[in-house]
Amino acid sequence: MKLVFQFSVILLVSFIGEALRLLIPLPVPASIYGLVIMLFCLKFKIIKIENVKKAGYFLIEIMPLMFIPPAVGLIATWNELQGVLLPVIIITLATTVIVMAVSGRIAQTFLSRKKEEEE
Repeated sequence: MKLVFQFSVILLVSFIGEALRLLIPLPVPASIYGLVIMLFCLKFKIIKIENVKKAGYFLIEIMPLMFIPPAVGLIATWNELQGVLLPVIIITLATTVIVMAVSGRIAQTFLSRKKEEEE
């Protein structure tokens, strides 16, 4: 029953993100709104981490399964993709490196701030 409650909390935040996407005329995906809302709620202790931790770990564990449908979709559209495969690979590699670098830099910044606060 605890897991159902935790999933309900996550789904509620996701639903609020979907509602914001419809209300705010910006080209921002609903999942980003949901993540920002969840971050805000966790940071300001509106939602306690214990209320979503177990469900969050479960979702992270099954994340690789979530890539199967897009992979099947790529296989199904292989004929259309062959013409643009090289640009797609270059863009994918470049954006992956950029995202990794920015994410690493942000993580380092937060870790150094946390370390400074502890000292």
